[in-house]
Amino acid sequence: MQTEASKFIINREDLNVDPVTLVTDGLKIGRAPSCELVLNHPMVSRLHAGINDADGRYYLYNFSHSSGTTLNGRVVAIESAEVLADGDVVQIGPYFLRISRAGDALSIGVTLEVAMTVADSESRGETPQSQGQQAPQPSKESTEVAAALGVFWEKRKREAGKMQHVSPLRPQKPQRVLGKARFNWTPTRDLVRPWPFSVFVWGFAAVAVLSIVAAVVYAQTYSPAPISSAHARGKFTSQPPVARQANATNCTACHTLTVSMDKNCASCHETPAFRPTITDAHKAAGLGCTACHVEHQGTEYRPSVASLQTCTNCHNDANKKTYNGHGVHTPHPQTGFGYPVVNGKWVWTGLPDAEKQQKTPELQRIIDNVRSQLVPPNSARDPDDLHRSAEFHALHIHRVKAVGGLPANRDGELSCSSCHKFFSPVNVDRETPRATCGTCHNGDRGGKFENVLAADKPNCISCHVQHLEARREWGRALLNDLSAASPNLQLGDAPPQK
Repeated sequence: MQTEASKFIINREDLNVDPVTLVTDGLKIGRAPSCELVLNHPMVSRLHAGINDADGRYYLYNFSHSSGTTLNGRVVAIESAEVLADGDVVQIGPYFLRISRAGDALSIGVTLEVAMTVADSESRGETPQSQGQQAPQPSKESTEVAAALGVFWEKRKREAGKMQHVSPLRPQKPQRVLGKARFNWTPTRDLVRPWPFSVFVWGFAAVAVLSIVAAVVYAQTYSPAPISSAHARGKFTSQPPVARQANATNCTACHTLTVSMDKNCASCHETPAFRPTITDAHKAAGLGCTACHVEHQGTEYRPSVASLQTCTNCHNDANKKTYNGHGVHTPHPQTGFGYPVVNGKWVWTGLPDAEKQQKTPELQRIIDNVRSQLVPPNSARDPDDLHRSAEFHALHIHRVKAVGGLPANRDGELSCSSCHKFFSPVNVDRETPRATCGTCHNGDRGGKFENVLAADKPNCISCHVQHLEARREWGRALLNDLSAASPNLQLGDAPPQK
């Protein structure tokens, strides 16, 4: 028997490429790149099978001892040859090779199907031998063909690991072959060239130069901006103090490795005059001290004042960030300067319970007095709406000085006529306060951050108290400490005569 060069037409349907025609004396099939037909899958051996033409017939030769090869569902024995006919199906791992004759060539259509592999079939015992069927006994002619093909493929198997033949199906650049010893040669440490000593010398010199440069320019290159003057002082300038001790530009008072900066801030600012508590809404949002009071902005920076800027930057429709899944928006979008009445209905929710506990009993008496004067007895007005109105007006006429040229009573404090041109339980001027609110609530008025809020904008913390348990009052400049507001204060106190 004599083998000869044959023509194979490979149609890789699994790769969706154009058919390729090969002319070779034996078509090697396997996972190795040196094979003409490369089937890249772990269930395929490096050299799995081969097909060649002998005496006008095409023979399939199986080399795989682990995965196996089937022809029309029947397992092909190891180191044996099977004649291929038109319409046969060869399975190698998950690949199916459909055989057909195309003139003087053998056409092979390759498909990849998610199905039981040859190895799965053998492990389940689904081969003809395990089903009680006797395997067909090979004839004398097939035995002679298998022996002849064995001689043919023996040399191919030995060369499979070092063949550099470029396959049109998988082109690759040939490696340099320096001799037969190249195949099994592995370099050892005594043959590996060591790194030149100069590499270590120049490397050490480069690291030394960079270290010197970093040490010299560290303060200018890596140091942040200076801290505010409030944290740079060595002693307190305001009384009562709101911190346990002056910071005196001590970095480790805020920045430590074991405790977060928020906890350090809260621990330091815990005094009889001040407690750094925050509202429940900010707690739910996961905010802490440093979310509003940032530092390293310069010596003129005032964290307490600049927190107003944080309020306006955060509570803004342009801020798309979410806090524990909740977004924020621009406050009071339809109420002017935060005016609490919309369509005759009070939208202000009133004082929080925690803030009510901080107010004096005198203020509560004023709230009750104002509430009794707002409407006549047996009124059908909503009690909650009435109580909110009483709280709001009591807060504004209790010790609050009239500023910005607003009319004042005999003690220089705000009264109803300071904001309303006319008022009565049934007819109240609600248009004028929309403009007069901005006269008092006009933001910070001095220092580097005088434009934190524009002159026509309200001051956020005038209404929204953040640190409810602070013992010293914020905004003391707007309060009349010399006044002793009477519980019998009347809503209609007239401004002083000029």
